[in-house]
Amino acid sequence: MAESTFTFRVDEDLKRQFADIAKSKDRTGAQLIRDFMRETIAKQQEEAEYDAWFRAKVQQGLDEADAGLGIPHEEVEEYFAKLKAEMSRKIETAS
Repeated sequence: MAESTFTFRVDEDLKRQFADIAKSKDRTGAQLIRDFMRETIAKQQEEAEYDAWFRAKVQQGLDEADAGLGIPHEEVEEYFAKLKAEMSRKIETAS
């Protein structure tokens, strides 16, 4: 893999503190920066993959709703009303 130089300016105090931290981890500042860059890229890729998955799931749900494959609102409300009543009874009998 070809390497290149990444040059940027930082405050001298920031550089010193970062170098101290790197030294305490038995690493160089350059090694820590490379690690950070790799971690940032991996995180961005994970976020992009999750976003694509999520968007596909939302589209799937929209497509299913458009095709009439969903559960009618009234049935959902009735199901959860029964569930709530059942839980309330269990709580009352447990008290």
